[in-house]
Amino acid sequence: MTDHLAQARELLASHPVVDGHNDLPWALREQVRYDIDRRDIATDQSAHLHTDLPRLRAGGVGAQFWSVYVRSDFDGDQAVSATLEQIDVVQQLIERYPADLRRALTADDMEAARAEGRIASLMGAEGGHSINCSLATLRAFHRLGVRYMTLTHNDNIAWADSATDEPRAGGLTRFGEEVVREMNRIGMLVDLSHVSADTMRDALRVTEAPVVFSHSSSRAVCDHPRNVPDDVLAQLPANGGIAMATFVPKFVLPAAIAWTKAADENMRAHGFHPLDTTEPAMKVQRAFEEANPRPEATVETVADHLDHMREVAGIDHVGIGGDYDGVAFTPTGLDDVASYPNLIAELSRRGWSTADLSKLTWENAVRTLRAAEDVARAVQSTRGPSNATIEELDG
Repeated sequence: MTDHLAQARELLASHPVVDGHNDLPWALREQVRYDIDRRDIATDQSAHLHTDLPRLRAGGVGAQFWSVYVRSDFDGDQAVSATLEQIDVVQQLIERYPADLRRALTADDMEAARAEGRIASLMGAEGGHSINCSLATLRAFHRLGVRYMTLTHNDNIAWADSATDEPRAGGLTRFGEEVVREMNRIGMLVDLSHVSADTMRDALRVTEAPVVFSHSSSRAVCDHPRNVPDDVLAQLPANGGIAMATFVPKFVLPAAIAWTKAADENMRAHGFHPLDTTEPAMKVQRAFEEANPRPEATVETVADHLDHMREVAGIDHVGIGGDYDGVAFTPTGLDDVASYPNLIAELSRRGWSTADLSKLTWENAVRTLRAAEDVARAVQSTRGPSNATIEELDG
């Protein structure tokens, strides 16, 4: 009998996971206000976090896009400064744990980290509100190491529609299109998780470089607006980008959608933001779950999404973006960052080959970043920085 779990761990030793989205920086802000002495991730933090270094190692993680997310009710300069604080804590972690983490800005850096046995640490900004409608701020974030930006979070912004808000712009405005072009020019990946389907389609029309979905699953399998429709997945081969399946139960399991809506309403009724994962907020969540048992997503649930995404987009255009430490609940068997081997084993049982799995875990993400770098070099030879303003383009 084939030991698929042992095979998964062997594969991850040579082709580790590139995870597209982990919210550890925000969890550190919320729980200890960035006091990383109180959350020493070199030690077991399972009582507080989904993420620590021993579990990243156990999970076969070779590269992590750390989300430098700030909530979408932060706006203006408050959003910018909070994002800078998020960037700063990632840098603190890299400096504190140099034997385990390596700052990565390029695909070559990712490969170098793998060769050294360290975890390549990249950053992704989650939500275009972080740049406060300023292309100069976008460029500054890139210089500080941010390598993707999710165009929106849960709410619309002035130049792009979110998946979970009422449409206002109908996708991207003219300034939104300019943001995409400037991201292409500097080599920052355009992340289309969280955006409306029309924003996805507009971005794919405008972009000169591959896009990413850092943590989104299949809308055909689970009809949630945070997921990717098949017509968009089908554009990825021509674009060269990658859709990284997420583990968030309400995005992967249809039965979890209504339950999560009720849980979110309960959180608000108790004075908490639905995304709050501090201990007082989690007590409210656990009490609600005890009274209202939640539908449980599983490893198999996530594998169903990857099977479908592979069928529509192709094996070269799928990846993994767990969203650990950004959610209150996780699927059974995918409890924390040590759990990736369980998913790889399930896909192996379903007939995914070693070559397929190597693309899923490592090769596709590295190729996508490298292609964005190539586009940036070409574009920079033909045009300089854009100083356009939203007032000039959108009126």
